[in-house]
Amino acid sequence: MLTEERNQARKERSSTWDTIRHFIRDRFSLDEDKADENEIIQAISRGIEFRGTNLWALIFAILIASIGLDVNSLSFLFGAMLISPLMGPIMGIGLGVGINDLDLIKRAFKNLSIAAIISLITSSLYFLISPLQVAQSELLARTSPTIWDAIIAFLGGLAGIVAGSRRDKVSNVILGVAIATALMPPLCTAGYGIAHGNLSYFVRAFYMFLINGVCISLATFLIVRLLGYNQKEYPSAAIERRVKNTILAAVLVVLVPSTYLGYQIVRKTIFEQSAKRFVTNEGNFQYRQVVNYTARYQPDGSRIELMVVGEPLPPDSIQLLKAKLPAYGLGNTSLIIRQGALKDAEVDVNTITSTVTDQIIKYSQGSIARKDQTIDSLRNYIEATQSAHLPVADLRDELKTLMPDVQTFTAARSLVMSRTGNRPDTVLLVYAKFSRRHRPAEKKRIENWLRSRTKSRKIKLIVE
Repeated sequence: MLTEERNQARKERSSTWDTIRHFIRDRFSLDEDKADENEIIQAISRGIEFRGTNLWALIFAILIASIGLDVNSLSFLFGAMLISPLMGPIMGIGLGVGINDLDLIKRAFKNLSIAAIISLITSSLYFLISPLQVAQSELLARTSPTIWDAIIAFLGGLAGIVAGSRRDKVSNVILGVAIATALMPPLCTAGYGIAHGNLSYFVRAFYMFLINGVCISLATFLIVRLLGYNQKEYPSAAIERRVKNTILAAVLVVLVPSTYLGYQIVRKTIFEQSAKRFVTNEGNFQYRQVVNYTARYQPDGSRIELMVVGEPLPPDSIQLLKAKLPAYGLGNTSLIIRQGALKDAEVDVNTITSTVTDQIIKYSQGSIARKDQTIDSLRNYIEATQSAHLPVADLRDELKTLMPDVQTFTAARSLVMSRTGNRPDTVLLVYAKFSRRHRPAEKKRIENWLRSRTKSRKIKLIVE
């Protein structure tokens, strides 16, 4: 009797598991509406060639993307990515590897090389004649490839080949893949690097294009193998081994550096969030105020700089602040406090003697009532400027891309009072220290970039 009950229970569990497996297989199956294998191979093969219509579409897409990067327009970039036919040869490489078609691999790689060269020439010529010379944020975003770009390209490639292998092509999926994989903007950014002689831009942007291409091809290869397409025989074992080694090398070239860069970005983001919490929670002092701070991340040792006005902090208070850093995950971070008179800070005092901050320092030496008035004025100033908080760290990183020799950078919006007027004006006060002396034209370029990036009407740039 007991044996029968056990057998019955085992049958019920087996039946339940079979039902679950059948449900999963039915829901996630790629076989139900799969197009004919030969039809898919022919469709992808037709999209490989770059001649006639495809070639002109590529040139037009490159020009639209270059203009989009130049004027910082996402809508232009989206349009260029939808027009671009670059997905064809990239998926062709993945398909060729998946079915062991060496001729298809060679033809796809040849056409992809032609497309890349034409794209670089077209974008370089555009940026050479363009009157806009300042690198905008959309362009700079294509110079920092990370593992996230690889993941997005891989997922986009999976969606693209799955949609492309259906009898009824899922057009909205294919259009979305064209935008998500973003093949066109990195090539245009590489062209910008060529036009301006910036090797760093060219290498970083072309590497991002390489990441996208390899991951899309890899996704195509995996889906083709999953769908069980018929595979050809390589002419020899040596050629088969060479193809496999090339695929492995390409994947490693993409994943290893991008993983490291992504890891550093994650660490930098965590550091900046921790630094913000530290300043917010611990930067409240009586009779003094933190008017600005900068958080500089470095893998071997970061630092936080606080600019404090009001009565100087005693040494024991400073040591207590430093002792609290590990509690915020900032154990390897040095704390620098700039306080007291502004003559001790790295700014040109003559340009800000009439600011509210300078008035607060002068009045803070008076009576208790005047101290209270000073603190209230400073609090109002902080509240008025919080809504216009500047991403100093992001500005610094973008300036490093424009001017790699920058050593120190800070920016803050300041209220300026004229000698006779009663109405304050707002000025973006920027201080930057470089390892070499810059020409007036280079300073003007930095000012134009700041004006475009921060949307500020008035800028005072102090350069050392």
